[in-house]
Amino acid sequence: MAVTTTAHRARRPRLQRGSLSREKIVRESLRLLDADGIAGFSLPKLGRALGTDPTAVYRHFASKDDLILAIADQLIEESSGGLVPGDCWVSTLAESTRRLRTTYLAHPAAASLSAYRTTQGPAEMHIVDVIIGAVLAAGFEGAEAATVYRAMGDFALSWAGCEASFLALDERLQKRDTDAWTSAYLAVDRRQYPHIWQVRTELPGVGDDEIFETILSFVIGGLVARAPRPCGCAQHRQAAANGNS
Repeated sequence: MAVTTTAHRARRPRLQRGSLSREKIVRESLRLLDADGIAGFSLPKLGRALGTDPTAVYRHFASKDDLILAIADQLIEESSGGLVPGDCWVSTLAESTRRLRTTYLAHPAAASLSAYRTTQGPAEMHIVDVIIGAVLAAGFEGAEAATVYRAMGDFALSWAGCEASFLALDERLQKRDTDAWTSAYLAVDRRQYPHIWQVRTELPGVGDDEIFETILSFVIGGLVARAPRPCGCAQHRQAAANGNS
């Protein structure tokens, strides 16, 4: 057994000294999380995937938590890449939320591990500045602007993070929860739960995308109604003109 282990170690490719970087560690961590989930993510496994001793990670990150924050910032960078604020502050807020959700659903394990964290990294600082810029463009100021930003940002992170956490579950648990809409709600007793009974056949057909877009429309609609300064883009100016005519 010792000979086999030694041979296996000899065949394992090793990184050249100095070739390891923060970016490479984060990329490989994200790949492992995508492939094996949270349960399969550990520093020893990461070290093997990188072809280096796990302790080498600590030359670039103070702790595993520091690495998780960097992963979280990488997800934000992926979601916000190419997002250019335009004349429409409404579209900027909606698009940034949709982009974050798309990224989190693509990396559910990493998202469920980090959605509730504040990274303080460059990607997070950039998107916070973009969102606050849209909030200011809507006419909010001072403490109210800060509150509106936090509400918008926390909604996006919480909603997308919740969906990602579900997808990060074991597939059997996902199926059990999804099947509940037919096994439990579709078969509900009319006398005991009369309101559920009225929509029992529709409940199983409601999709996640439809739910998300409905909630987003509530959030954006409420924000537009409360904003001191209506959006001045061509689309919203035309909509306002049509509404006033």
